[in-house]
Amino acid sequence: MSGSTRVAPQTRKMWWMNIMLLSAALATMLSGAYFLFFPGGFRGGRNPWYGVELLFSRTTWDNIHTWGGILMIAIATLHLVVHWSWFVRMGKRIISELRGGCGCMNRYGRLNLALNLVLGLMFLLAAISGIVLLFLPHGREVTTTLLWTRKSWDVLHTWSGTLMIIAAILHIGIHWRWITKVTRNIVHTAWDKEPSCSRMQQGTFSA
Repeated sequence: MSGSTRVAPQTRKMWWMNIMLLSAALATMLSGAYFLFFPGGFRGGRNPWYGVELLFSRTTWDNIHTWGGILMIAIATLHLVVHWSWFVRMGKRIISELRGGCGCMNRYGRLNLALNLVLGLMFLLAAISGIVLLFLPHGREVTTTLLWTRKSWDVLHTWSGTLMIIAAILHIGIHWRWITKVTRNIVHTAWDKEPSCSRMQQGTFSA
């Protein structure tokens, strides 16, 4: 049993990195959904949701979104560095196909590559716009700052984040078999270790 469920150290590291990335993404997504459906702004008839709180205060949701986004950027950057050789290899295959050569990619490989490109682009736009919004002054100003107004940066951040979530769900979907297999093996490995540790402790106490 333990031989069939053994997980390579590199695979285990990748699994934990993906779990941390998913956790940060969920925190950022949920807090972003809060701001999308319960906007701030000013008290009055134009904003019936002013002052509405859901589980946490608006300040807490803001901190969750900010720090979750920063953590997601850090882990995603590490994810990119770890998989850099894969991106280089796929890039060479694309160039080979464009030049009339053999890229040797099947339909699944092309779909995976296209999805990763969309996911990476939307993540980059969401990250850049999020950083800009973090440092731009708040208020009702309409002056142009860093190419666009704050409203334009906000729209870019909202839609790039939404498309990133859709691409991420599809990305998880096509890798679902790997995720479930590795998760099952890690759980089985931890479950197999627990009885042995218990027996060792019992032997120690009985001695």
